[in-house]
Amino acid sequence: MTAALGLGSAQFGCDYGISNLRGRVSEDEVRQILQYAAQCGLKAIDVAPYEGDVERILGRCWPFPSPFKPQIRSVRAERGLDWVESRLKRSVEHMGLARVGVGMIDDASDLMGPQGDALWARMEKLKAEGLFSRIGISARYEDAPVALAKRFKPDLIQVPTSILDQRLVREGALEALADMGIEVQVRSVFLQGLLFTPREALPANLQPLGPQLSRIRRHLLETATDPLHAALSYALNLKGVSSVIVGVTTAAELRAVIAASDRPRPDLAWHAFAIEDPIALSPALWHADLSDDPRVRERRSVICAA
Repeated sequence: MTAALGLGSAQFGCDYGISNLRGRVSEDEVRQILQYAAQCGLKAIDVAPYEGDVERILGRCWPFPSPFKPQIRSVRAERGLDWVESRLKRSVEHMGLARVGVGMIDDASDLMGPQGDALWARMEKLKAEGLFSRIGISARYEDAPVALAKRFKPDLIQVPTSILDQRLVREGALEALADMGIEVQVRSVFLQGLLFTPREALPANLQPLGPQLSRIRRHLLETATDPLHAALSYALNLKGVSSVIVGVTTAAELRAVIAASDRPRPDLAWHAFAIEDPIALSPALWHADLSDDPRVRERRSVICAA
């Protein structure tokens, strides 16, 4: 299963994740993580320009020669397409590379705006010039990834899916994308560590979800299933998915992830772990002011129904 794993780099450039108590990863630890990832055959490294100084950190910490195929993300398009192109080229330069594996549109709303077609044409130009080998789109559930794929026909599409967030699985979107010949990559398989976070440590906006999360963890305990193993097994065995991006803060965590990914898939009622709370499934809302948000009323009915 380890061939299907890729590595996220958000933790290398900033404090990221609800369950991350260590904060930003030190460069020594980044080197150890990358070295172990290389030894285990991981190839994809997901890199975004807004994650601190992560590109230069990676450039200083790659094992040599680097076996990885990084995938870089675009900045937002409001400053123009020349800026998008310049920043993509700078990302490659900062990492000390001549080219990368994938160039990815980071925010699908840029493709749905007035510059969408021109932005995609610019990405195709950079692919033809050899800056990256493939073009991808990072999409959210709300972006309707199947419709996006039909319009732009990317080589790769990355979407959030997890044991807690099963919306795209339930709707058949992942299989539909794969049937179109598109590589499907899954991110947020731990939903920023929500499955591992004790009830008392949840942000205020997630406190109403505490009882449901406790029930999920209790069910895993009763079936003698480690939450890490369950989350990875769910993502790695999804039909149509070719790669899964995970984030870690230490080499020890990566060893645990790889060990869990190599274990047999447990026999669980996977649908029972899905949550429907619109706030919990949108990490950007976890610390937001929701006092006047209609989703607060919506979540009450959903949680009560659960």
